[in-house]
Amino acid sequence: GAASSADAAAHASGEYAESRSRTRPSGTAAAPGAHSRVDDLAAALDAEGVPVHRPELGVLVAAVPADALSRAKAQDAVDAVDDERVRLRSAVKSRDGFFTTFCISPYSRYIARWCARRGLTPNQVTTASLLTALIAAACAATGTRPGFVSAGVLLIASFVLDCTDGQLARYSLQYSTLGAWLDATFDRAKEYAYYAGLALGAARADGDDVWALALGAMVLQTCRHVVDFAFNEANHDATGNTSPTAALSGRLDSVGWTVWVRRMIVLPIGERWAMIAVLTAFTTPRITFYVLLVGCALAACYTTAGRVLRSLTRRAERTDRAAHALAELADTGPLAELVAKAAPRGPSSYLAPLSAALGAAAVLAGTAAAGFGSWVPVGCAVLYVVLAGVAVAAPLKGPLDWLVPPLFRAAEYGVILILAACSEVNGALPAAFGLIAAVAYHHYDTVYRIRGGTGAPPHLLVRAIGGHEGRTVAVTAAAALLHHRNQGFTIALTALAAALALAVLTESIRFWVSSGAPAVHDETGEPA
Repeated sequence: GAASSADAAAHASGEYAESRSRTRPSGTAAAPGAHSRVDDLAAALDAEGVPVHRPELGVLVAAVPADALSRAKAQDAVDAVDDERVRLRSAVKSRDGFFTTFCISPYSRYIARWCARRGLTPNQVTTASLLTALIAAACAATGTRPGFVSAGVLLIASFVLDCTDGQLARYSLQYSTLGAWLDATFDRAKEYAYYAGLALGAARADGDDVWALALGAMVLQTCRHVVDFAFNEANHDATGNTSPTAALSGRLDSVGWTVWVRRMIVLPIGERWAMIAVLTAFTTPRITFYVLLVGCALAACYTTAGRVLRSLTRRAERTDRAAHALAELADTGPLAELVAKAAPRGPSSYLAPLSAALGAAAVLAGTAAAGFGSWVPVGCAVLYVVLAGVAVAAPLKGPLDWLVPPLFRAAEYGVILILAACSEVNGALPAAFGLIAAVAYHHYDTVYRIRGGTGAPPHLLVRAIGGHEGRTVAVTAAAALLHHRNQGFTIALTALAAALALAVLTESIRFWVSSGAPAVHDETGEPA
């Protein structure tokens, strides 16, 4: 975050020169032999293997003057810095998407300053962003062209506020654990609500049923994020991190235009929401979802293929911490745990992703082939339980073991989507939408806690909600048992969604409003 002022130690004279930075600029060197106690402490920490964060604050200056003349020069250099300009620039993340960087941040930072001067908090701006997105979803649900145009405009306005809340937090240094949770969860809630609004609007406009497309977009987007999370956790503290693919990526980052092209290809939130807004205003919900699905699929293929190549070519040793994080992301329930305890631990380093891929393919293919009302998906789900247990029987330290969590997400979400779409039961797809939204919230919540260093939600909660394999068996069994009843499957999905939402939200809210919750902030600017 930005620092408006700091004290630079005047080591030789024993005095302090006021500075607006904690770093030494180029051209402002310390006097020979002058070493601050802070530098000595940092060196000692480095020697003990403790990572030391050294922020790069650009034009901000600091010096350790050795005499009065040096101190006067340092003071002049400090006074020459436009503190307010630096605060505004530092409020913007250094690595953001193209649309956010060039179309939003140039003016949203001034909105953040306006909010700060009027005493508004980041949490209030975050809430305003959510309300704006919900109004946009309601406009889309009208099914009229003015409603669709208004929805597109309001969606962009919601994104502007979404950028503003983080910039306000950095500008005014107002970080909070509750704010981190609100910002993280509201982004998902806004996008899912907007998808639902488009689906309702399509039905109102011309009776077009696009709930399956809306559900597919949510599934694809969530699986993409899980790929990102799992890969980053697997390589968070890997040793020996060398890879020709990673080296090529670093070289491409040094070429200006390739940086923006590569950030746009992954379709980060700014580009994604801008595309959705424009398509909503000028086309139909069906076309909007088609383009969104194609764009997200291409982005998913690009990022996943690149990360697979990195994993296969890099010579890195995964740590116990990384293996534990992947195990928590897997969301394994009691059924797969029983299998894992009895399963032999194979010598192959690719056994885990292979087992997960076979299990996911079996349950998805079996469900799609047999359709709604058959017991074949139940048998495939049982096979999935066995293969899922084999996948997590050993610590996930293999080069491609980070693929296990996204494969589990694709299997669980995909089965629910296929059964709801094939059922042709009134209300089944909206109920499935709610169920996957509740489960996805649990999986996102797990990620944010791991990033904060507190670990996944309590294992008792994971077991209570069945784990990914338990929920898959439950949904396939409900489809087989209730296919002859008119609304039985819809009622079952709705009840399961309500129960899961109640359980995970109650525990999550209790955790995030507690004093022990970590303040997680995305300061890297990596595209989502």
